[in-house]
Amino acid sequence: MRNLVLVLKKELYRVFSDRKLIISLFVIPAVLMFALYSLIGTLAKSMNSDIESHVSKTVIVNATETLNNAIDESGFKEGSNITWLSDAEYTEKKADIENMVLNGELDLVVVLQKDFDDVFKAYKGQGDQIPNIDIAFNSTENYSQQAYSVFSNTLNVYRTMLLSQRIGNLEQLTVFNQTEKEIVKESKAGTQFISMMLPYMIMIMLFSGAMSISVDAFAGEKERGTLASMLVAPIKRTDIAMGKVVALAIIAALSSIVYAVSMIVSISTMGGNLSDMGSGFGTVHFDILQIVELGLMLIVLDYFFVVFIAVLSSFAKDTKSASTFVTPAYMVVLVAAMMTMFQTGAKNSITKYAIPLYGNAIAIQDITTGEISSVNYLVSLGVTVAISAVLTVVLAKIFDSDKLMFNA
Repeated sequence: MRNLVLVLKKELYRVFSDRKLIISLFVIPAVLMFALYSLIGTLAKSMNSDIESHVSKTVIVNATETLNNAIDESGFKEGSNITWLSDAEYTEKKADIENMVLNGELDLVVVLQKDFDDVFKAYKGQGDQIPNIDIAFNSTENYSQQAYSVFSNTLNVYRTMLLSQRIGNLEQLTVFNQTEKEIVKESKAGTQFISMMLPYMIMIMLFSGAMSISVDAFAGEKERGTLASMLVAPIKRTDIAMGKVVALAIIAALSSIVYAVSMIVSISTMGGNLSDMGSGFGTVHFDILQIVELGLMLIVLDYFFVVFIAVLSSFAKDTKSASTFVTPAYMVVLVAAMMTMFQTGAKNSITKYAIPLYGNAIAIQDITTGEISSVNYLVSLGVTVAISAVLTVVLAKIFDSDKLMFNA
């Protein structure tokens, strides 16, 4: 045990005595994370404000008096620069107008049938002609999409006015009254975005952080020959393996905590900036239980990644070979974490929580929304602990093998 602690201290001293390594592990990631998401939030809010404040360029053909009244009542005219055309003028310029929409020079084109009012008034019943309105917009242009969305409200007002002219009392069309009550879990409100992103980002960051220090600590030291000198020293090889793994796990855990805290704060800041863009964006508040659950999951995952990469690196002759071994595993982690971004909302069965990596990712997602059950959490945690224990035994066996450890 004493030798294990000595190896652990050596590894911790190696990292914490290196100022550049401390900055790269703890300072730069946090600053970059906060700066990145703050910038995304600011740019997205600016883009949304720009779209909403944009004066849309609209062409309306064959406008009727009732449509003009609907445009005034709905407020569409206030945010739009409208060009009024007759049917003959539109027919002459139709190709040019459609090209302008295509190129983003024009946002919206509304064309009423030439004899719209006459056809509307002539309608008596089934089989009679119904007047037509053609609308052209460019769905790939934000300004055009916004103009179409706003004008849709104007059409609803127009439709109501025309129905009033035809029927008189619109209450005859009322079949029932509808009231709506929104019922939302307080813990889930505003967390859709972060619950989608957090598992993915945490898994990737944990694995990347573990890989950056574990490959060098095992394959790198084997390549430089420093590990060989430790193996011939009067210290149990198991103590060497465990001392290095535990030390690296502590460093990776501290780094991941910095990552997680900076990410939650920065995404919450971004969500606050985007809260007026719809549901799913907002600040996030974790209670004590959620913090403990997430913290414990991070620690267990950290150790799992460190010992897993240590096993792969111990088989390698140098850091280049180790990186080749680790890259496919990185892709597996990437896919497992990404799968949680496409959850349908259906309840996950307990067997899914037992799937390594994927079960951890959905557990992190459930912790974020406050919907993790004790059983599912323990299953996810327990499977990871069990696999980590097996990998620890495998690593000890590898260190006992001269063939594997002196193949550099």
